[in-house]
Amino acid sequence: MSELFHDAAPNATRVAPPLPAPRTYPVQKPAQVYLFGTCVVDLFFPEAGLDAIRLLQREGIKVHFPQGQSCCGQPAYTSGYTEEARKVARAQLALFQEDWPVVVPSGSCAGMLREHYAELFKDEPELLKQARALAARTFELAEFLLHVCKVQLKDHGSPVKVALHTSCSARREMNTHLHGRALLAQLGQVERVDHDHESECCGFGGTFSVRMPDISGAMVADKTRALKDSGAHEVISADCGCLMNINGAFEKQKEALRGQHLATFLWQRTGGRR
Repeated sequence: MSELFHDAAPNATRVAPPLPAPRTYPVQKPAQVYLFGTCVVDLFFPEAGLDAIRLLQREGIKVHFPQGQSCCGQPAYTSGYTEEARKVARAQLALFQEDWPVVVPSGSCAGMLREHYAELFKDEPELLKQARALAARTFELAEFLLHVCKVQLKDHGSPVKVALHTSCSARREMNTHLHGRALLAQLGQVERVDHDHESECCGFGGTFSVRMPDISGAMVADKTRALKDSGAHEVISADCGCLMNINGAFEKQKEALRGQHLATFLWQRTGGRR
């Protein structure tokens, strides 16, 4: 393992951290927010980022998008390249100086900002202070719409069955599956169907899919099989890395089923027009 992942500790036992205390949400919607778009959204799913902005603007919120933002540093961090991840994270910290919420259309990237930046800067007091302040005001998009904006969605679409896929890190760190389920439940014509691999990883895992392609391929084969067997007409996810992997597998299998980002699905179902 240490040959595949830089700085990995051989034979180390990983223990789940204690569950965090329930989060306290703002009483009122903020007038302004930052959007941290993520590199995968920027490069492969720009419509998801734009639809996230549209959803926020429809709530009367002004959205700021710092042009210098890039990756959150998660691929380097989870591969053991701690110093490289620290350099990337340091650049992101410098971009969000105003005390506005930072909304992220990705549970895994939001989790990196909230849960891991403090660990990266534990030996740098000033940056640690900034990292903790950023963590406190970082929200995954579905979480923000549900608990801060308190949206009440009205469905304008035709009846449809959807399966919700949530990335494993978003599930662990941000409870994104619960937020996504709650938003979909507001849509009267949308039936969410379960699939029997719902809590399992799709096999992407950033650099994992490159370093261990055979295992990754087997995992996404299980995932896509479960999604097809669920009877869903569409696949919805709040994480574009997973969507890229799942849609790529569907395309290779010559299947018609495809996934789209939750932001795009919500925008379209509630009457949004591009």
